[in-house]
Amino acid sequence: MENNCFQPEIECADLKTLRKVQSDRLVSMVKRCYEKIPFYHQKFDEMGIKPEYIKSIDDLSKLPFTYKTDLRDTYPFGLFAVPKEELIRVHASSGTTGKQTVVGYTKYDIEIWSDSVARAIAAAGGTKEDLVHVAYGYGLFTGGLGIHYGAERLGATALPVSSGNTARQIQIFQDYESDILCCTPSYAAYLGETCRDMGIDTKELPLRAGIFGAEAWSEGMRENIEKLLNIKAYDIYGLSEIAGPGVAYECCEQNGMHVCEDYFYPEIIDSDTGEVLPDGQQGELVFTCIAKEALPLVRYRTKDICSLSHEKCSCGRTLVKMMKPQGRTDDMLVIRGVNVFPSQIEYVLTKLGMEPNYLIVVDRVNNHDTLEVQVEMTANTFSDSVKVINKLESKIASELKTTLNIAAKVVLVEPKTLARSEGKAKRVLDNRKL
Repeated sequence: MENNCFQPEIECADLKTLRKVQSDRLVSMVKRCYEKIPFYHQKFDEMGIKPEYIKSIDDLSKLPFTYKTDLRDTYPFGLFAVPKEELIRVHASSGTTGKQTVVGYTKYDIEIWSDSVARAIAAAGGTKEDLVHVAYGYGLFTGGLGIHYGAERLGATALPVSSGNTARQIQIFQDYESDILCCTPSYAAYLGETCRDMGIDTKELPLRAGIFGAEAWSEGMRENIEKLLNIKAYDIYGLSEIAGPGVAYECCEQNGMHVCEDYFYPEIIDSDTGEVLPDGQQGELVFTCIAKEALPLVRYRTKDICSLSHEKCSCGRTLVKMMKPQGRTDDMLVIRGVNVFPSQIEYVLTKLGMEPNYLIVVDRVNNHDTLEVQVEMTANTFSDSVKVINKLESKIASELKTTLNIAAKVVLVEPKTLARSEGKAKRVLDNRKL
């Protein structure tokens, strides 16, 4: 059992204690939503729901869902439960289409968010003696400041490096003796590759752990990062609408992320019917922000696909675990009627010993969907021989067909050919006019 919980009184609480906290907070939150947010007042009235009907966390399924479009339709501050003068910070997600998703925080909201991130850093072995190297971007994106405040809440030293300038990042590893790296997993892999190419022995760096999130990554990618940087790589989950990073986090088991369910209550639903699914069954992840003041979202549909588990964890934490998301309902590619997730392709590549540097190109030719996967060769697999390259392409294509149940064209490209990202990696290029 770990002894490094940041808040053991809640992280290791018994079920009765946890349910009491959740129920009290839900009842208070529903009343606040009804009284302070016209959007929810109207929604509840349309469904015939009065705040007094919600008496415990068991009544949550009576409440309506909230969608990302609701935030955009009430842009920018229409879902806030407090006036602007009570906000101490505003963040926004960039989004790929439409308006930004704007989120606000009161002083208390920042405190509970910082608590959540502090729990994540502690679960990765972090202490107040550590220097936490924050290579997430700072600004409207929640990553940089979210991790920064969590490190400070733990009592650790936050190093606000931000993203970019890879050579400087590595120089700081060496000179400042960073202990814990926080960034996207794709950027962590790139930092590791750069260290290797520069001839730096990462075993000589003090760096011992990494906390990576903001994009999907596979177990194969974890192994690759751990080998490149000589660290233990931990997953962290969050989304700006709920708070930011720290909504859930991995412990020493590295097998599922403990959800801060005293602040953010999770459900898994059937995305088609809205039915709540039992433990272990995969479906769409839904969160209710039972403790937030500024933006207390009710049953927010994340579109992330995963499952929950209440099985006992060896770390001693009793908080429910969410398994690593297997994809999203909105980044799921439908190709020739088959659902395809980038994570499935990454799994195949890393299983075959390839590094997770790839680009999925989808197109439509003569009303027929085409799927091409461009994969960078590694130093070990690079060859000038067409015969060798064709053989490896065929091998990858065969494995992909077994996993995806559709054929994909595999094109091996030279090392360093595909663009690298200092933030979220761009994995899909869909050229279809859908």
